[in-house]
Amino acid sequence: MSKENLEMFCHQCEMSAPGGCGSKGQSTGTCGKDSTLANLQDMMIFGLKGMSAYRHHANELGFSTKEVDDVIADTLYFTLTNSNFNFDEHIAQVLKVGEAGVKVMDILSSAHTTTFGIPSPVKVTQNKASGKAILVSGHNLFALNELLKQTAGKGINIYTHSEMLPAHGYPELRKYKHLKGNIGKSWFDQTKLFNEFKGAILMTTNCIVPLRSNCEYAHRLFGYSIAGTNGVTHIQNDDFSPLIKKALSLPEITGFDSDEYVITGGHYKAILPMAGEILEALKDGKIRRFFVIAGCDAPGKGRDYYRELAISLPKDCIILTSSCGKFRFNDIDFGVIEGTNIPRYIDLGQCNDSNGAVKIALALSEATGIEINDLPVSIVLMWMEQKAVIILMALLYLGIKNVHIGPSLPEFFNDKILNFLVEKFNITLISSDTKTDLKKFLNE
Repeated sequence: MSKENLEMFCHQCEMSAPGGCGSKGQSTGTCGKDSTLANLQDMMIFGLKGMSAYRHHANELGFSTKEVDDVIADTLYFTLTNSNFNFDEHIAQVLKVGEAGVKVMDILSSAHTTTFGIPSPVKVTQNKASGKAILVSGHNLFALNELLKQTAGKGINIYTHSEMLPAHGYPELRKYKHLKGNIGKSWFDQTKLFNEFKGAILMTTNCIVPLRSNCEYAHRLFGYSIAGTNGVTHIQNDDFSPLIKKALSLPEITGFDSDEYVITGGHYKAILPMAGEILEALKDGKIRRFFVIAGCDAPGKGRDYYRELAISLPKDCIILTSSCGKFRFNDIDFGVIEGTNIPRYIDLGQCNDSNGAVKIALALSEATGIEINDLPVSIVLMWMEQKAVIILMALLYLGIKNVHIGPSLPEFFNDKILNFLVEKFNITLISSDTKTDLKKFLNE
């Protein structure tokens, strides 16, 4: 990844652990001449970053993450200089992080559904906005809820962006009538989008792009918690009055009058009650395969693959998605499985809701008696940043095999690590040809 891209992406320098990603596997670091152990420690550290985000959101909502916190501390201890040179023990620690990743996603899921209710599928207006407005981006539902409470009755419309889209599925958030719709797509459209959207803007978590020289929206952009960049106002102590004051001072929104919509709210707790209908459709041959197409999106070559794949799927296949990767194809109406009410497109939510696909797969495995790796499920993930690592590590801990990653592999997957993952978990890299890959996914 180039320095220019790193600056655009606003992701922390990938040299934060011994032999970081920028080393391309060449660091001797703390591990002598063998860079593999340093790279495995990189994997642990990046996994901990994603875990830390999830445990932070769960803690905000009053849920304990003590067990997860202990793994974070133990893993940091494990990466001390000159502490361990055993490959198998490094792998074991990677899987412990994966186990904690499973737990923290389950805890956060419970925190969200307990606090905001179980989501239900909902159509959300896309790129339609009016009046005085605030656009909210990121993952922090606690922050969005606080903002909704503080803006109630003030004549301000609230819109979501990127990973905040799934908020519309939660009944306790949807009850606020001034939560109106979604604007824009994935996180990296923000420089252009924020210039065009003339209202106030709140960034609640990571994926903020540093302000450019031609940035017009700096005075309208507010940071929250860890999200911030030079030249913007930061929200303190959950007091959104500066943001509200700014929104009220700005002109009413114009230029966003689309009649499009997107669908969200397919949380696994809303899908599992459909298990009987899904099993019947599988038995009758109406459903051929499930495709988990998810992950962290980014600009650049190779990512149109995921849209092409989604469009190419036969009508008897179901798409399960999460994270911001869904914006590659969530503008498409995929309809339902023929002869049923089962939607072919199910948005499970944010990146932290990726556990939903596993929950559904485990339920299918238990109901059918088919081992989870033998189910008609293909997992095709987009690689981008830290949170994608913890999701992958969680899948490895659960013993999920045959995961396909692209358009490139994390740089800390050197040959030895990659060979291990291929041998033990049959991890593969997607090709540039969706037609060839689809035949493989469908066993044709």
